[in-house]
Parts: sequence; structure tokens; C-alpha cells
Amino acid sequence: MVKLISSASRVVALERLAQFAPKGGVQYASGRNTDYGPDDPSAVSRLSAYLRYRLITEQETVASVLGQHSPAAAEKFVQEVLWRTYWKGWLEMRPAVWQRFLDERDLQRHTFRDSPAVTDAGNGLTGIEGFDDWARELVATGYLHNHARMWFASIWIFTLRLPWALGADFFLRHLIDADAASNTLSWRWVAGLQTVGKTYLATAGNIARYTNGRFTPKGLAAEAIALTEAPIAAPQELPALPAWVSRGPAALLVTHDDLNPETLLDAGCDIRSVIVAADAGLLWGDGARQFVRAAAADTAARAATHFCCPVNLADKLSVAHLIAAAREAGVGQIITPYAPVGPVADVLAKIAPELAREGIALVQARRAWDSTFWPHARKGFFAFKERIPSLLRESSLT
Repeated sequence: MVKLISSASRVVALERLAQFAPKGGVQYASGRNTDYGPDDPSAVSRLSAYLRYRLITEQETVASVLGQHSPAAAEKFVQEVLWRTYWKGWLEMRPAVWQRFLDERDLQRHTFRDSPAVTDAGNGLTGIEGFDDWARELVATGYLHNHARMWFASIWIFTLRLPWALGADFFLRHLIDADAASNTLSWRWVAGLQTVGKTYLATAGNIARYTNGRFTPKGLAAEAIALTEAPIAAPQELPALPAWVSRGPAALLVTHDDLNPETLLDAGCDIRSVIVAADAGLLWGDGARQFVRAAAADTAARAATHFCCPVNLADKLSVAHLIAAAREAGVGQIITPYAPVGPVADVLAKIAPELAREGIALVQARRAWDSTFWPHARKGFFAFKERIPSLLRESSLT
């Protein structure tokens, strides 16, 4: 089965990207929907965990594939990468949707606390062919093919009639590549909440076709009636970022939301010390924690070489630790890669005022990729997709 934890490094990520890039055109487009199972190769890249923690970036990934295929041939893969970007931008402008999920999850955890149905679904004991296999595969490997994720979510919601938020929570706790935006909004899309009234219905025929005949489940829901909720507020503007203080000396804080600081900060940055915080309390599952622990160690080694300064690998994102690091480095600002909506962003929002009271500015640096694409995630993906060609040109990728 898929094993990622032992290979959580940037070198391995780049090697896997190089191996996949020649297949990122027609081969990917024609085979991407078929899930042959955890032990058999498929057309998908399996780069999602590396992208989620930005051991490789979206820009690097798209550039690598477009370097070997025309935009037309690579369209499906590029769009797949940009779904992750779109979801992040969409949630960034509607952060209350993340809090709505957390509230719903906590409510349903209490309501279904002793539910055998939820327990059986998570343990792969429902008797539904395919679904039970995917549940066990996810727990064992920390990964599921994207098509299997859609089938699983649909069966969870419409056949088993279990709360969507508990299904999304199950994925968060087991997917190594889970992030707040992609996971939450994908589950909402299946449920008919994201694109209001539009659901995704898993069918036995579709599953049989795209699992190469491995599964033909019986008893699936014949219809998918969309869930409903209170209206969502209009999108807000992206948060403004504070300026760096005359680009003077700074400490660098690296969190698991972006473990690739050497491709973010330019040569003009005077970094005096680096803190790589692999805070297990801000991750949802053991698989993700193990992956991030290994990736953070790799990041610390790369940062020491790139920035030529002391590097501290911390197991908690602590304001006291940051204040001490800034004092020791003799700096008045800490730069950190921008944290999108999610647990890291929540902690940074609490830490920033405490640092400010100590005379230390916390400055988030947003990647050009995010600043280019996120503002166009105000509506549905179709409108976003229409802008992709021009935005790729703006990013010098076509």
C-alpha cells in the first residue's frame, strides 16, 4: 500500500514530480478517474501530500508539467492542481465557513457520540462493497484516490445518512494531505451545500467502471437530495498583509502550512534565525503528524544551509518560544509564510498581538501564486477556470 511518511522530504518530492511530469498530459487526462487500488499504479500523481505542506509548490508542479506538455494537453492536470488553490482562496474570503464546519462537527460528535453506525462506517464494517475497503485503505495508508473520496463521501451522506461534518472529520483525522479548505469544501460540494442544490451521487455503475470492476456495491442511494443551511455571507476582501520593517533583520518562523521557505523569501532577506515549528496539536491525525515531523526535520536541514543561521526545530508553536528566539537573534520582527484559514492561522492570530506587546512584529509573507489566483475564487470554479489561462500567462508559465 501507499507509503509516504518515510519519504517526507523535498528531494523525494522533486524526484516524484520529475517522474510524473512526462505523464501529466493525455495519459493523466484519460486515466485520472480510474482507481485500480492501493497496490496498483494509476494515472494520478500522488503528489498531494507534498503540495499540501508545500515541500513542492503549485507553481513548481504546474511549471514542470507544462515544460513537457502543451497547455491543452496538460489542462486537466493543471486544473486539478488549481482546485486546491481555488478552495483555499474561496475559504480565505469566507473564513466563517470554516468555523461553521467546526461548530457542526462538534455538535454532531456529541449527538452521535455512541453511534454504532458512525463507528461501523469508520471501521469499514457497513457491508457496502467498496466503501468498507476505502475506509480501511484510508486508515492504513493515509491516502485515497480522489474519485474514491467522492464515492465515499456520497455514500456516507446519502446512503448511510450520516452527518457530513463527521465524514469530513474522519478524512481530516486520517488523510495525510488533508487541509481545511480542500477537505471541508469538497465534502460540502458532495452534500449540495457548496454549489447550492448540486450534489454528487455515487452509483454502482460508475464505481464498477472506474475501479476496473473491483467493486459493484449494492443498495446505494438512488437519489441525492441536497442538504440545506443558513445563507453564507458575501466574500470579504483578502486580508491585508503588514509590511516588513524596511526589510531589516528578522527571525523566520516556518509552520507545516509551508515547509519550503527558501523558495518564498528572496535574497534581500536578512534572516538571523529560523524556527521550524512542527506542532502536532495543530494536525488532525497520526499519519499527518508523522509526515510533518519528518518533513520538518528535512526543512530544518535545508533552512540551515540556505539561510546560514541557527535553526531550531520546535515541537510547539509557542509565543514564549518566539519571543525568546527574537530576543536571542536581536530582531524586532518575525517573518512567516502566510497561513491560510485553518488551525495555524488561528494560532498566529492569537500570537501576533502578544508579540506586538513585546515590540515584535509578526509579518506573514504570501506567495505570488496565492496573491495572483485567490482573488478570483469569489464565485464557482467555472468562473475561476475561465481565468486560468490568463493567470498562467501572468505567472510566466505559458
